[in-house]
Amino acid sequence: MLELPIFFVDAFADKLFEGNPAAVCLLPAAITDQSMQQLASEFNLSETAFVQYLDYGKFNLRWFTPKQEVNLCGHATLASAFIMFEEGLIEENDTIVFETLSGKIEVSKNKGAIQMDFPLVNTVAKKHAFFKEDFFGKPIVGSAWLKHNFILELENKEAVIQANPDQKVLAANSEEGIIITSWSENGDFDIFSRYFAPNLGIPEDPVTGFAHSALMDYFGRKKGVDKLSAFQASPRGGKMKIEQNGDRVWIIGRAVKVFESFIDVPAAVTFIE
Repeated sequence: MLELPIFFVDAFADKLFEGNPAAVCLLPAAITDQSMQQLASEFNLSETAFVQYLDYGKFNLRWFTPKQEVNLCGHATLASAFIMFEEGLIEENDTIVFETLSGKIEVSKNKGAIQMDFPLVNTVAKKHAFFKEDFFGKPIVGSAWLKHNFILELENKEAVIQANPDQKVLAANSEEGIIITSWSENGDFDIFSRYFAPNLGIPEDPVTGFAHSALMDYFGRKKGVDKLSAFQASPRGGKMKIEQNGDRVWIIGRAVKVFESFIDVPAAVTFIE
């Protein structure tokens, strides 16, 4: 019986039960979009990654939330690359090239961590139509729009950590989601953030790579910096380093494998003939 290997990985984490959990499914051939969506809904993680081998070091990569496919996902990319290295599918000193809906993403090892070369997500200064002055009682000191999402900057990290949004209100007043963030003048991290995406089936994402591609642009413009250390202050928590390189951004983090299993192919998936 043909079985598909599936790995569960905590991304942007140094140890188990921190960071953002992702499922990584290794495909021997293309399967239908319906099969991928059904599996992602079954796993019910913020993202499930589907990786198909193309050539040595080259893979097709797609990401699905429990509700829909997304164009860019950092933590599931990190989890996928981690498995490629961990399982010996690519040598430690080589570079992985993922073909994705957001173009080519190159991934390599960086001092034991994993470095992903992501597109910089451009932001435009703009007030939110509903959250104009405050975010559930927390004053807003800056805001910006990016495709399908908003960034709302709060006064300090305490405001970010303490925010307790109403999911129904969020869903009614967002397209995909809302990133809340703050600058930190001291401590181990330059910025703190959280990401809420109820319309993607993700009440709160534990750690969000793509959001930091946008936060690098936002704070790069505002603070005149091209490097940031970041902490996503979700209940699980997760950390990363980000660095702008022209119209690209390097996102650097670690991951740990939680467990691996197999999917019963005849029962779960349909291959594309």
